[in-house]
Amino acid sequence: MKQEKIITPANGYLMLFIFLILFFGGIASIIIAENLIFIISVILAIFIAPGFIMVQPNNSRVLLLFGKYVGTINKNGFYWVNPFYTKKKISLRASNFDSERLKVNDKLGNPIMISTILVWRVKDTYKAAFDVDNFENFVRVQTDAAVRKLASMYPYDNFADEGHTEDITLRSSVNEVSETLEKEIDERLSIAGIEVLEARIGYLAYAQEIANAMLKRQQATAIVAARHKIVEGAVSMVEMALEELGKKNIVDLDEERKAAMVSNLMVILCGDKDASPVLNTGTLNH
Repeated sequence: MKQEKIITPANGYLMLFIFLILFFGGIASIIIAENLIFIISVILAIFIAPGFIMVQPNNSRVLLLFGKYVGTINKNGFYWVNPFYTKKKISLRASNFDSERLKVNDKLGNPIMISTILVWRVKDTYKAAFDVDNFENFVRVQTDAAVRKLASMYPYDNFADEGHTEDITLRSSVNEVSETLEKEIDERLSIAGIEVLEARIGYLAYAQEIANAMLKRQQATAIVAARHKIVEGAVSMVEMALEELGKKNIVDLDEERKAAMVSNLMVILCGDKDASPVLNTGTLNH
């Protein structure tokens, strides 16, 4: 397989000077000398004219001579090349590609909507021009294929009841998923001489048909986790209260009274609503 070949053609300004001499000098000679032999100079100037080429910064020209690859000009400037060369322009600038939102299944089989944002540029003009039919379309198709594969590798999210709390997920493991996506796309686009500068997920959500159900599930999981923390804190506070009462000998509680106190404190600390105090004007037994 051939590789990119960088060439430096002739200086365009020098050839422009020669062109002007041949063209205007030939016309002037024809007029002054009244001899058509000088028309050869004009014809030669016209033959030179198609060879002028201007390369702007971060652009390139791929040169072909009757179907044969000659080389690539990637340095900006004004040049002159063989007039018979076919000149194909390829941009070397970084380009953004925002893929369409694809409906795919994640690792757990849940339908999700996902898209990616890709920053890429041409690294090898020979591969971009000749190893694929249309390198821009190739980038779009291969990026979509890589996103579909990525979505099937990881679950959208983890739920504590499924025992997958240590797995990488599409929603929470942004850096890990982006690295995997960038590597996958880079491997696919290397055949076209494309360099991947950045790849990350641009949009991620459950598909519409399961979005409401999954939202309720996430809310339920969050409520259970919050309740767990509340109960854990309440037990700690009750334990501390009993320990402090025992140390300072404020009141002597038997097991039955301790149980009643623990029950009341747990209700107050774990309840959804504020507790309504009840004033006891009798003894502890009433």
